[in-house]
Amino acid sequence: MSKSGASTLRDYSADSRMIVVSVLAAGLGAVCAVLAWVLIRLIGLATNLFYFHRWAFVEVEPADAPMHWWSIFIPVVGGLMVGAIARYGAKNIRGHGMPEAVEAVVFGGAKVDPKVAVLKPVATAISIGSGGPFGAEGPVIASGGAVGSVLGQLLPLTDAERSVMLVAGAAAGMAAAFYCPLSAVLLAVELLLFEWRPRSLVPVTMACVTAAAVRRLLLGAAPIFAMPPTTVVMHHQALVGALAVGVVMAFLAIGLNTAIHWCEAQWEKLPIHWMWYPALGGLIVGVGGYFFPRALGVGYGTITDFVNQDWTWTLVLGVLTVKVVIWVGSLSSNTAGGILAPLLMIGAASGAAMGHWLPWISPGAWAAVGMVSLLAASIGAPLTSAMLAVELTHNGGLTLPVLLACMTAYALSALLQPRSMLTAGLSRKGKHLSREYGVDPLEMVTVGEVMSLVEGPLDAPEMSIGEGETLKAAAEKMALSEAEVIPVVDVAGNVVGLLRMMDLLKARAKSAQREGDRERVIRMKWPLGR
Repeated sequence: MSKSGASTLRDYSADSRMIVVSVLAAGLGAVCAVLAWVLIRLIGLATNLFYFHRWAFVEVEPADAPMHWWSIFIPVVGGLMVGAIARYGAKNIRGHGMPEAVEAVVFGGAKVDPKVAVLKPVATAISIGSGGPFGAEGPVIASGGAVGSVLGQLLPLTDAERSVMLVAGAAAGMAAAFYCPLSAVLLAVELLLFEWRPRSLVPVTMACVTAAAVRRLLLGAAPIFAMPPTTVVMHHQALVGALAVGVVMAFLAIGLNTAIHWCEAQWEKLPIHWMWYPALGGLIVGVGGYFFPRALGVGYGTITDFVNQDWTWTLVLGVLTVKVVIWVGSLSSNTAGGILAPLLMIGAASGAAMGHWLPWISPGAWAAVGMVSLLAASIGAPLTSAMLAVELTHNGGLTLPVLLACMTAYALSALLQPRSMLTAGLSRKGKHLSREYGVDPLEMVTVGEVMSLVEGPLDAPEMSIGEGETLKAAAEKMALSEAEVIPVVDVAGNVVGLLRMMDLLKARAKSAQREGDRERVIRMKWPLGR
């Protein structure tokens, strides 16, 4: 006998609004691709102005410019400009983008100041163009999210739909910056959406696909870090090496995370306004860049050298010392810039160094494994990181060691540190964020399983619920009506029971029991005796 409400239950809660939001997200993806193109061009312009003293939008590296003693102060000037924009324009342009997007989705109702969409790219271009050791992807994520949020605020959307638009814009920004649509979707799932539902996954995917398609027209479809393809059969020694790389990268990520947030605390102790922090951080960048220019700027060329086995020990040591110091020092000053490219460079240098002692796979293989496994441990996104190795290099032959290293690094970092690089700052603000997803226990239990029976059928009152409905639906109805007890009706509309507030806890108790109780289900018996 079917219970009342059982026929209305479905695998998914999606409705026609998903199509509406998907269409909006597709248009948003195209806008974010143009935004990424604009930011890359602005970074080129700023770099040319600061280091080559010419008006040009071509992409160049600060390391290619001649270094003079006064070059030390170029990042200081950039820091002053970023600090001024943050103080008198929009404070939220500070930071590397992703934590701010997470905070807006979870705690801010997906409402972002429209000024962020305009000022964040400008501040980022100035920061990176003046030598800041950052990537453009984080700011593009923040700017795309801001555009999505503004669009969501202009249209009559629900809070949940507005969050989807913010995440769709953020993911589309990453897809356009790195030409990595699948990695961007995975990033949204692992870091930004905080749910796995068709209503959010479909629009985000539409935005990422559109952004990547438009990006291909604007910037081309070549891999960001082209490397020789890996065609050899992966042997067991390579997988053991991948385990070792994952372990090392986990501890490196923990060290970087600790250093960044310790430095942030030290900046806040200074007896000056936070507006001046980026300038002081720029001084650190200037001094380090004077002695090791390849630590300045985005550094895509340096990463490409690592994954093509075109490196020296001087380059490795320079990245692992100077790049780390200036990145930690400037990032903790809360200037504008992304963390993905620096993490990829540091991981690539570490992987290349370890590859000197690990079994040979192919040119640049261990650098590629190192760069994405450090990213996985740092931001807590192993699937995104593993897919990035494929989309950034177009080399699918490293799938096994990449996936193993990413998961190893992720597992150790999850065990050994309470917060990732993305959530530690939120924790310091007193905002707790859980990164674990699971099916709500209230979704798995029906009202009829926990209700209290009543004698004889009674007429159903206006407020009631079917015995086949889930406890989640009952909890929502009780919350909206502020009722502690709600009548339960059968398929004929007769009252057959009562659901109390305490009955909702039975599902939670069942879930806790499932997580905590250990038992041996199958017991082996010896051939002789019991």
